[in-house]
Amino acid sequence: MTPWRFTLLGYKLGLAQPVFLALVPVALLVGLVVIILAVRRTTRLGKVVPSRLAEVLAPGVSTALPVFQRLSQTAALAFFAIALAQPQCGEKAEVVKRRGIDVVVALDASKSMLARDVAPSRLERARLELSTLLDELKGDRVAIIAFAGDAFIQCPLTSDYGAARIFLRAIDPKEMPQGGTNIGAALLLARQVFDNADRGSKDKVIVLLSDGEDLTGAIDEGIDALREINARVLAVGIGSEQGEPIPVLSERGDLVGYKKDENGTTVITRLDRAGLTRIARDTDGEFFFQPRGVAIPEVVKVIDTLQKAELESRLTMKYGEIFQPFVALGLLFLILSMLIVPSWRWAR
Repeated sequence: MTPWRFTLLGYKLGLAQPVFLALVPVALLVGLVVIILAVRRTTRLGKVVPSRLAEVLAPGVSTALPVFQRLSQTAALAFFAIALAQPQCGEKAEVVKRRGIDVVVALDASKSMLARDVAPSRLERARLELSTLLDELKGDRVAIIAFAGDAFIQCPLTSDYGAARIFLRAIDPKEMPQGGTNIGAALLLARQVFDNADRGSKDKVIVLLSDGEDLTGAIDEGIDALREINARVLAVGIGSEQGEPIPVLSERGDLVGYKKDENGTTVITRLDRAGLTRIARDTDGEFFFQPRGVAIPEVVKVIDTLQKAELESRLTMKYGEIFQPFVALGLLFLILSMLIVPSWRWAR
């Protein structure tokens, strides 16, 4: 919820969690109900026991003590509710620095990624891997490159992981402007992203999510470009080495057949472990493969060992927290309510 900010008698005040203020009238209402019930019980006792015999039959019975006890409990709840709303007073400017590294994700969106040798498909598994990566990053900037026969920037470098997820969901092999698989183009575009980055980090990482089948042979050029800036590739293999036909889907996503070559033979796509391993090795990176699980946690462990750099700094306003006095008052009234003990006979 949006914090409340206001000025009172020249002082800048605020509530970081104003939704908890709704508990104050609830506490007052509950307190009013229990006070009314306490008064009614005492009144009924007065009707049953004559006043001249009250001290003999019901000694120690008091109308005021239980009311004071309930008032103290109500005040304690109200002050606790105000403390939960996080009242604030005053403000000061503070420079917030974000440290991390730049991570470019190159996601294979070629037709071969529709193969279903991993459930539910290679592309969906790659999306799962990338979503896990976004969950694990801590202050790092991430960019997403989608590639098939050509490569383009799907999401520029950003620390807004929510926005990156939106761009991720929009990747669809049917929407790729050019068929085929060109890993080299993706690596070259990753180099361009790093070159254009503002306050780029010293350590640079490309997370390559692909089945590794390259149809252009331009990988060496991409590797050389990355080695010039000491960027390493952490390659995540998607698919199986046994092979799987490439499904052909209708507009509704239904399976209508399998891709065939010019001779009418069904095309079988396989994970190119050797090709991905070579890309990782030649850039001082690593290859990861988990046929039945998620490989990204191992990738994140490598990323966490790299040298962080200051990626951005911004000026923010910090407000002073003053919830402590309200917690103290709440505790005071709570202890007071525990010390006020009505007669045990009245309690019955």
